[in-house]
Amino acid sequence: MINKSWDVILNNDLKSDYFKHLGLFVKNEYRHKIIYPKYENIFNALRYTDYDDVKVVILGQDPYHGENEAHGLSFSVLEGVRRPPSLNNIFLELYNDLGIKRDKNDLTDWAKQGVLLLNSIMTVVKDHPLSHKNIGWEEFTDNIIKYLNNREKPMVFILWGSFARSKKELITNKKHLIIESAHPSPLSAHRGFFGSKPFSKCNNFLEKNGIKKINW
Repeated sequence: MINKSWDVILNNDLKSDYFKHLGLFVKNEYRHKIIYPKYENIFNALRYTDYDDVKVVILGQDPYHGENEAHGLSFSVLEGVRRPPSLNNIFLELYNDLGIKRDKNDLTDWAKQGVLLLNSIMTVVKDHPLSHKNIGWEEFTDNIIKYLNNREKPMVFILWGSFARSKKELITNKKHLIIESAHPSPLSAHRGFFGSKPFSKCNNFLEKNGIKKINW
């Protein structure tokens, strides 16, 4: 379903009652409503970034709920649609931090380098944000964070906004770095996201630990 490494790590979850109930609910939703991302893209974050290859986790809340935006990677949108304001602010901070001017809205290249772009809630009803809250996704993705926390190899957790920062209690391994700030949304970006320099901080940590930096 995902890839071999994650299938082993998540074996108990994938066989659990809660995940079976979640799967049945989600399949039924796709039958009767417009749900994003496309069904085959739900687990793209786990497909593109293997457990052993994770260098960075960027945690989102739930997928974009507009047409043709979400494709299974937090904050990433498919090419050809309007860039969401949060992603625009992420790119502004990237430019101010590292001088990188990014044109592609699709962040698959980040995922393939080891950036796990994980939404805590992995599906959403069209035009209804948080519509799949509390149906079981949070248990699944909280466990993913716990399994990554248990890993010995250092990684970076980037937590933007109060929801992502609430997951900090799951990250107890001192080998890992937590970078946290306000959310890149226009409502909060000026309250601590701009100027937080997450990209350079992340790469400095990776380099210090002998891990190849991310080409943002």
